[in-house]
Amino acid sequence: VPYCLNTSSVASSQTIHYSSEIMAPTATTLSGESESNSRLGALGKTVSGKKLKIRSYPKFETLEEERLYRKQHLAAAFRIFAERGFDEGVAGHISVRDPILTDHFWLNPLSQHFSQIRVSDLILVNEDGDVVEGDEPINAAAFAIHSEIHKARPDVHAACHAHSVYGKAFSVFGRELDMITQDSLRFYKSHAVYDNFGGIVLDREEGKRIAKCLGGGKAAILQNHGLLTVGQSVDEAAFWFISLDKTCHAQLLVDAASAGSGHEKIFINDEEAAFTYPQVGGSEKGWLAFQGYYDEQLAKSNGSFLK
Repeated sequence: VPYCLNTSSVASSQTIHYSSEIMAPTATTLSGESESNSRLGALGKTVSGKKLKIRSYPKFETLEEERLYRKQHLAAAFRIFAERGFDEGVAGHISVRDPILTDHFWLNPLSQHFSQIRVSDLILVNEDGDVVEGDEPINAAAFAIHSEIHKARPDVHAACHAHSVYGKAFSVFGRELDMITQDSLRFYKSHAVYDNFGGIVLDREEGKRIAKCLGGGKAAILQNHGLLTVGQSVDEAAFWFISLDKTCHAQLLVDAASAGSGHEKIFINDEEAAFTYPQVGGSEKGWLAFQGYYDEQLAKSNGSFLK
């Protein structure tokens, strides 16, 4: 029977040392800034007093424009994943909901390498798994997982899954992350562990169980398998994946160093974690954090993925 472990507490078998005896949050928020700037940690005022606004998810005149935007950023996400070694044969997939046909979503073709994917290569599938637009088959496991996530979470417009090295290495332990770094707090009480490995996910019932385990969170660690992240935009979901893989890497290093040296890990206490989470784990912050990667890919490829 699949078991879902939620991040409501750290493992009880560990001795927990917190970062401070003062349990109340010591950080603060920006004052004198717009709500958006303050929420995203942006300090923006010129010497003349002009207020500068941080970039944000664009507003579109038409849904067709938004469809193109989503497809462009989906294609970029594949290129960015390839550069970080998140590819492995035909494993891995990213989806984004279509803004017009909202029970349809765009996916990568099964046999195409992440580094080669362009906007014109993307496949549109309906809720039954039928290809509506495109000439290539899709990954059956991708449909089984993504279709149920999109159905269960109307707030989620994108999902990422790949067999990244650090993600799958950490997944072997079937445990949640420790809240030991500022970046790990992006996933504070917002990730789960799907404690079941039943082989390649081809059954939509398995997809339903994964979606149920994910709950309202942004990420799931699939035991003996890999990582899964979601977001309100493909940018957000992709950044959470990049960050989650890095967080798994950091934890593997910390656990190994702790075991070798005998030094005990220092945990961030719950109050500090809860206070920090909105500053580092909000949807807008996830979208914003991805934009530098998108800009880099645009410059490095001369926009070839936009075709």
